[in-house]
Amino acid sequence: MPALRTILLLLALMLTIPAAHAGSAKVLKVLPHFLDEKGRMALNPSLYARDAYQSFLRLNPDKRSGMKFDVSWRGRGLGELKLRLELRGARGQGPTNVTLEETVGSSGWFSKWTTLRFTEDQWKAFGELTAWRATLWSGDKMVAEQKSFLW
Repeated sequence: MPALRTILLLLALMLTIPAAHAGSAKVLKVLPHFLDEKGRMALNPSLYARDAYQSFLRLNPDKRSGMKFDVSWRGRGLGELKLRLELRGARGQGPTNVTLEETVGSSGWFSKWTTLRFTEDQWKAFGELTAWRATLWSGDKMVAEQKSFLW
C-alpha cells in the first residue's frame, strides 16, 4: 500500500511540473547600440572595445548612422511569439515614437538573441532615444516585459 501511494504521488508531481513551466516567457536583456557610417557597433569583437566605441559614438552624434537593439528573451510552451520594441525619443522640441516588431517563434529551454534595427529613414526622423520597452506577445496577450528606467 505505501508503494502505491508513492507511485501515485510521483505521478501527480510529474503531471503538475510541466504544466507549471509550460507557458513561461521572459525578456532577459535589451542592449541598444549606435552604428557608425559603416554599420559597425564596435571596431573589434572585445566587450571593452564595444563599450569604448559606443561611448565615442554617444559623444559624436555626427559619426552615427543608425541604431540596433539586441534583445535576449526566452519563451516556451506559448506557440508563436512576437517581439515588440517600443521606442520613445526626442527630435527638436517634439517627442517621437517608433515600434519595431518581429515574429520570433519559441525558444525552447534556452534563451535566444534577436536583433531589431531602425531603417536609416526611421532613425534620421527619430532623434535621440530617451526610453524603450521590450515585450513578448502570444497572440494578443503580453506574456513578458522589460522596460528602461525612464519608460
